[in-house]
Amino acid sequence: MVMYGVAAEGTPGDCVLRWWPSWLPSQGDPLGTGRNIAVRIRADPVMTEILVTGATGNVGRQVVAGLVSAGGSVRALVRDARAARLPGGVAAVEGDLGVPGTLERALAGVETVFLVWPFLNADGASAVLEMIKSRARRVVYLSSSGVDDEAERQSDPINQLHADLEGLIERSGLRWTVLRSNTIASNTRGWAAQIRATGVVRGPEIAATAVIDPRDVAEVAVRVLVDGGHDGATYVLTGPQVVGRAEQVRAIGEAVGRPLRFEKVPVQAAREQMLADGRPPALVEALLASAEARPRSELITTTVEEITGAPARTFARWAADHADEFR
Repeated sequence: MVMYGVAAEGTPGDCVLRWWPSWLPSQGDPLGTGRNIAVRIRADPVMTEILVTGATGNVGRQVVAGLVSAGGSVRALVRDARAARLPGGVAAVEGDLGVPGTLERALAGVETVFLVWPFLNADGASAVLEMIKSRARRVVYLSSSGVDDEAERQSDPINQLHADLEGLIERSGLRWTVLRSNTIASNTRGWAAQIRATGVVRGPEIAATAVIDPRDVAEVAVRVLVDGGHDGATYVLTGPQVVGRAEQVRAIGEAVGRPLRFEKVPVQAAREQMLADGRPPALVEALLASAEARPRSELITTTVEEITGAPARTFARWAADHADEFR
């Protein structure tokens, strides 16, 4: 009987197994026969416990569902487990990123954290990252495509927040990946009441960008969370077309089957209306600063397709799929 030796080369998930008769003095082809046998095997990724923050939000909920579909072990950080309405098999654990001590139970046994930061500044983020580092090894952070690596200060408070968080994460000692998302299509849900009541969306003009479907952001996040090879990467995620507010409103009108229009209003008028609607003053100022300072961006990336294998969805597709929310 001939015995064979075996060796593996490469990385987990993509390795080459080689075997050779045991009477050969070493691995390889020492006799020059050309008969050394190699087989490439792609292994399934190793699934570990993943904690999703922002698990009931527009992106986070899709991330949770995607991880479940991928066979992942998912835990969701929520403020009210009874109201979370998450897929079956997902453990909803109550906690608050604003109170780091409440995260201990949620982080127990977790390998990776999908982090959505819900505040308007980075206050408290260092303590949260320290808590994550004490339990987990890796963080995937949802950031903004508006972050400018060359700028000493960012153009508005929201991009400044994300730049600050990215810096803290990079210095945390955790393994990390950053997903810089463009404007998310589901933000337009805030127009639903105006559309149903008047057919007119009134607000400040904001520079056009390549708006992205939250499903695409989530699908990229799932692949990054499940697969290896993304440590230290920053991915910029966009939709396939640059669209302004007027174009978005028209697309929603086509989806619901009636004409709609966008009406630009001065920033001060928008401020007064938003405050009258009960929005927090700090949030109002941050949103309006973004409206005033953000430049038009023609940037379109192919990152969604490169990572997921499917092209990014158009805004019109998102509007058609969510038309009932505007009727």
